[in-house]
Amino acid sequence: MVKSESLLVNEKKLVQLVADYEKLLQEASALRERTGSQQASLFKRLAELEPIVKTYQEACQSFQHYLDYQTMLESEKDPELRRLIEEEQEKVRKHYLKLKEKLRSYLFPEDPTNEKNALVEIRQGTGGEEACLFARDLFRMYCRYCQGQGYQIEIFNSHLSERGGFKEIIFLVKGKGAYGRLKFESGVHRVQRIPETESSGRIHTSAATVAVFPEVEEGEIFIDPKDLKIDTFCASGAGGQHVNKTASAVRVTHRPTGIVITCQDERSQLQNRSRALKILRARLQHLKEMEQKQRLDAERKLQVKTGDRSEKIRTYNFPQNRLTDHRIGVTLYQLDRILDGQLDQLIDYWQQKEAK
Repeated sequence: MVKSESLLVNEKKLVQLVADYEKLLQEASALRERTGSQQASLFKRLAELEPIVKTYQEACQSFQHYLDYQTMLESEKDPELRRLIEEEQEKVRKHYLKLKEKLRSYLFPEDPTNEKNALVEIRQGTGGEEACLFARDLFRMYCRYCQGQGYQIEIFNSHLSERGGFKEIIFLVKGKGAYGRLKFESGVHRVQRIPETESSGRIHTSAATVAVFPEVEEGEIFIDPKDLKIDTFCASGAGGQHVNKTASAVRVTHRPTGIVITCQDERSQLQNRSRALKILRARLQHLKEMEQKQRLDAERKLQVKTGDRSEKIRTYNFPQNRLTDHRIGVTLYQLDRILDGQLDQLIDYWQQKEAK
């Protein structure tokens, strides 16, 4: 910490909460002789604000103590006294950081949805076969990232292109906090590079779309079986000896919304059906949340800032080894490392920006 550092937890809002708290204290004094719902409401709000205000005041004191120790260090020459001052300053610093995190939890309570598994869909965008190959690269990037986080990946459905890319791949990321980390990946990812399919060496621009949903368990959203049309057919494409021999692939159509889900990667029709319904639940929950937010604010976008798939969120420039995240205005010249799964810097940066 340095002298110019602030509390870094939306201090303007905290100052306003302190002012509100002091105003409510004055009102409470005037209402002491009264009863009724007005008094109950006022004291309830005071009880909500008190721990925030007390923590903020303690954090301010702690921060000032840190600065006082810093001033002492600047003028103290004796090595032994400097060591003692530095030890005390370090204790104050650690206490301050704990208070700062406590304030953050008050102002930005954790959304329980963030702790859920994540259902991820990657699809080719503009660019033909090159877009499919880029979708494959994105899938590899997420696999490497999830491996580093200790998450597990379960592929639900995939559709290969002629050169081994993905026209579409849907997979579940299992692990505590997976959705909270990966939700920032929703949107259009653009790539600039010389395609494998290009013989003249010209740089092309292609794209793939990523959508991330929290996993929705069976009891969390009701689907009327009467609203479903379920078709079975023989699986096609890579998948082993069972392909085209048994009707294991499943196509589920949700009549009210027109959503169609196809799963064929498992040998069992029952497994494919279960996975298709899991994807459908996530899509329906997402649709429900969209409608709710649109009712509250018709002009507010749902996904980017939290991932609108019409929004370009990143550009991957291979010739310059450059990645640009357009939402947070960050450019990194380490594309090779990012494609190898080192996404923490980007995800951490976006989480911090969201919390401010």
